[in-house]
Amino acid sequence: MASSGGFLSDLRILWHMAVTGGRGRTHEERLENFYSGQADGYDAFRKRLLHGREEMFASLPSVPGGVWVDLGAGTGENAENWGPRLTEFSQVYLVDLSSSLLKVADQRIASRGWRNVRTVHADATQFLPAEGAADVVTCSYSLTMIPDWFLAMDQALRMLRPGGTFGVVDFFVARKWPADKLKKHAWSTRTLWQAWFANDNVFLSPDHIPYLQSRFETVSLEQSRGKVPYLPFVRAPYYRFVGRKPLNS
Repeated sequence: MASSGGFLSDLRILWHMAVTGGRGRTHEERLENFYSGQADGYDAFRKRLLHGREEMFASLPSVPGGVWVDLGAGTGENAENWGPRLTEFSQVYLVDLSSSLLKVADQRIASRGWRNVRTVHADATQFLPAEGAADVVTCSYSLTMIPDWFLAMDQALRMLRPGGTFGVVDFFVARKWPADKLKKHAWSTRTLWQAWFANDNVFLSPDHIPYLQSRFETVSLEQSRGKVPYLPFVRAPYYRFVGRKPLNS
């Protein structure tokens, strides 16, 4: 199972984030290069960095007998956020390209005794469940690490049943001239956060929210900022989006 964390674990993860940067010829190779040395301590560190996940899952509907697909599932920690509701799904797919992270997810599944959950080593832009459709699809801090993030959103729309739910939580920066009701970020926020995260092949986009709203019916949208470990006065911008596939799709 994953490490419970601690300063030495954090130090190792910070070293990997600062030094490795995720190298390789393909997206899969870069992911594996980045995560293979930090998979064990992944959850403990990112629980303090990746905000809004518990709140998003609390707002999502569980579907008795339905299918949930988590794209970019990593270690499978997102499954914990359903609590007892996880057992209501007939099948759960945890999809990721990093075999190191999926190994931790498999350990989690075995230790929890989840019989309806399985890991899938696959590309989020191409995966479809064996059932042919899903009732709930989620992306938790994964879209910013998918080069063709728009294809992942399109794939989520494609696999969802009409009326199905898509939940996303991720880092972002606003457009220079955002639409009404969307956050406006200063030049420093829009520029510095993109450069800071890009070192780890995490690419913050001003187009996530507009694209989501163009494809899905917006159920809820929250735009906020969260603490960054070891940087007490720094807050990174993130959003939570819950959308519905139109019934006439």
